[in-house]
Amino acid sequence: MLSDRQKSILSMVVEDYVRSAEPVGSRALSKRGEIQLSAATIRNEMSDLEELGYLDQPHTSAGRIPSHKGYRFYVDNLLSRREIDKDTLSVLREVYVEKMTEVEQVFHQTAILLSQLTQYTAIVLGPQVYQEKIKSIQLVPLHERAAVAILVTDSGQVQSRQVQWVEDISTDDMTQLVNLLNARLQGVPVANLRSRSYREIANELANVMEHCENAVAMLDELRAAVEDQDDRLYVGGTNNILAQPEFRDVDKVRPVLALLEQAHSARKLLATGGKGVQVRIGLENGAGPLQDCTVISTSLHVNNEPFGSIGVLGPTRMDYARVMQILDYAGQTLTRGIQRAEAD
Repeated sequence: MLSDRQKSILSMVVEDYVRSAEPVGSRALSKRGEIQLSAATIRNEMSDLEELGYLDQPHTSAGRIPSHKGYRFYVDNLLSRREIDKDTLSVLREVYVEKMTEVEQVFHQTAILLSQLTQYTAIVLGPQVYQEKIKSIQLVPLHERAAVAILVTDSGQVQSRQVQWVEDISTDDMTQLVNLLNARLQGVPVANLRSRSYREIANELANVMEHCENAVAMLDELRAAVEDQDDRLYVGGTNNILAQPEFRDVDKVRPVLALLEQAHSARKLLATGGKGVQVRIGLENGAGPLQDCTVISTSLHVNNEPFGSIGVLGPTRMDYARVMQILDYAGQTLTRGIQRAEAD
């Protein structure tokens, strides 16, 4: 158990190191007004904190830097949650104040916004494919035996496929088919499209056109096209990693950049497993490229169902309080906006 004095010193070391990216010495801390201790006393406490695993000394006679254990203790016990500054709050409100009719576009904007506000790399994961719902289906005739089928989802995703009919189909029949499909399938999850089409509208399709299997095959192709997109993943500010002193070594940063290019690996970074802001520091991200990184993320839930995640990746030397506050506000505001859009 750390003493109050040790907690104060650890907190100051973390905050000074986050600001300067330079090891923090006892003399520098003794000059701060928050603690009335001599440099010698602080040096002894820092030595004890190092033995306990909360601080590291990168070089002999150098100051100390926080260890992963030190950062974790700071986040869990010492972090002071502060209000977002007015400028940051203004930027966030400006982005989310408008009605969210295109969820996919909002998620993309969120990745850019978070990277700009934090100066770290932002990762935004859109809603999974099983949550996509059909907004509309359209058919654009090419000639009497061919058309382009267009499916639009509630997130704004658009997929199209060319359809070949085994018989001529008139414009009136095509209009009747489109009306039937939209009446029966609007709001249906894309993942349920095939079973729903067979189960509930196959008989009605047969009344509209003699060879209804063409329409069923068309729906199946559109469903597959949407599912091929998998989860929407947006990464903003990848180059921000290169601006961090910890990643000036190309060999050190290269595997991090490679990981961000792999959609499957990047998605796993945001698997928070719970509500609220989550912080994973260093080896908590696994022994690999991210062992010197921190990932702060929060899951989005709409109507108590998971609806994606937003997160920030940076070095363990991160401004935890500010990033956590930004993500908390952005996550709550984004969720409310999506709920309003779905209710309209």
